[in-house]
Amino acid sequence: FITLAASVALMAPATSIGAASPVGGGGEEITGTLGSKVRNDAIAKIRSIAEARGRDVEWAVSTVERAVASPASEAVEIGAVEGIAESIEGVLEAADGREVAVGGRTVTVETAGAAVVPLELNPFQAFLHALSDPNVAFVLLTVGTYGLIYEVISPNLVTGVVGGIAILLAFIGFGSLPLNVAGLLLIALAVVLFIAEAFFTSGGLVTVAGLVALALGASALYTAPGTPIAPDVSVAFPVIGLMVGLTALLMLLVTIAGVRTRWMRGAAGTVGEEALPPGALGEVRLPLDPLGSVYAGGEEWTARSADGATLARGTHVRVVARDGLTVVVEPVPDPAGGAGRAGPPPGEIR
Repeated sequence: FITLAASVALMAPATSIGAASPVGGGGEEITGTLGSKVRNDAIAKIRSIAEARGRDVEWAVSTVERAVASPASEAVEIGAVEGIAESIEGVLEAADGREVAVGGRTVTVETAGAAVVPLELNPFQAFLHALSDPNVAFVLLTVGTYGLIYEVISPNLVTGVVGGIAILLAFIGFGSLPLNVAGLLLIALAVVLFIAEAFFTSGGLVTVAGLVALALGASALYTAPGTPIAPDVSVAFPVIGLMVGLTALLMLLVTIAGVRTRWMRGAAGTVGEEALPPGALGEVRLPLDPLGSVYAGGEEWTARSADGATLARGTHVRVVARDGLTVVVEPVPDPAGGAGRAGPPPGEIR
């Protein structure tokens, strides 16, 4: 349609034109009354274009009615286009001197010696174009996930904000890509498994499962091309290998840090009941409503408040008792009488 509407149309060698029959969004046939309406409208439109530009009307109609397509040489012979050109300079040379109708009057095209000036993307367009790269979108999603995992393990606001921004940018890129929800869900499962490994050491089994889910999710993050001529959008295997390797290294460091913390506490004789004596200070990590968790004595504990009250994340508390593996805590009062924000527990390095 666009080519036939041009005042001067040329094709590159070894190209084809035609097959303009209307189909549905997924390439499916449009049937029934709707199909007839769409097809007849397209035929009428392409007929009017061909008549206005003096091109072969019968051939133009056949491209819609019977999905006829022609190679460049045949298109020139039947008058669908003016000629064949191998470059932009060839197009300008072929168009020079031709008389065309523009705005109801006849004008002569003068393109001899015309300069070709590429129209570059502006910085904002270039940024959006970079986000639409399937590899960039996946890397942003993975890096943002790292930030959120670290924010959960060690709240500091910065990594959470940076991670959130990276994930939002990734989803902006996904908006122009054929995103596969199944692949995204696999990556989300990997994130859950990595967070679980940070809190409940499994000897690396959960991490391995998370790495497998991450690799599979990255491989299936985008849908396959809908047609043979559609571009293949996928995450490059070297990028998948790099991000899986970095994730494995990150989780290894987290595991080593956890093991070293337990070893140092064990060497200091703070194992078992002595690890968290009454009076030890801590901080709420998961809100106590009624159960949650607190960080105290160098590790995370399941906890509940002494009076059953709800305590928000970040509230500083004091251990008052132990109920099996659950610690009973109370908020640390401040001079104003509310839940205070005392410093970190004694001997704890932040």
